Amino acid sequence: MRKLTHLDDHGAARMVDVGAKVPTAREAVARAIVTLPAVCRSALRAGTKKGDVMQIARLAGIQAAKRTDELIPLCHQVPLDGVSVDFLPRRDGVEIRATARCTGRTGVEMEALVAVSIAALTVYDMLKAVSHDIVIGAIELVEKRGGKRGAIVRSVAGGAR
Repeated sequence: MRKLTHLDDHGAARMVDVGAKVPTAREAVARAIVTLPAVCRSALRAGTKKGDVMQIARLAGIQAAKRTDELIPLCHQVPLDGVSVDFLPRRDGVEIRATARCTGRTGVEMEALVAVSIAALTVYDMLKAVSHDIVIGAIELVEKRGGKRGAIVRSVAGGAR
């Protein structure tokens, strides 16, 4: 069994020392599924008084990725090379995908996960005036590349689009 890296030998929380690691190109992709009632799907197509839901959610996700170390206590400050947030329509809502890239000593999984989480919450915030029957589900890492473990690609939950 692997040891938890954020705990010292006495069980106290610690920030992992990555100083001896060699910087490498790293990338992570995460996704979130947002299930929307029909009235919210219609509002997305027609637009809302608050603005373009997807564009605002995209900006929120990118901004959140840049501030991950302020939100997650033991995360390192990661100099991001790029972050993208995309929306894939589903029959019952939307899939949000975020890709985060850096050249560094530690990965960008948390940045991608935070990006989709905040983008999903922003979709909720933008559409809650129409309905509160919005469900944010399945927030997950889809793949990561770089670092000593190399590529990790996993099958995702959530069903068909």
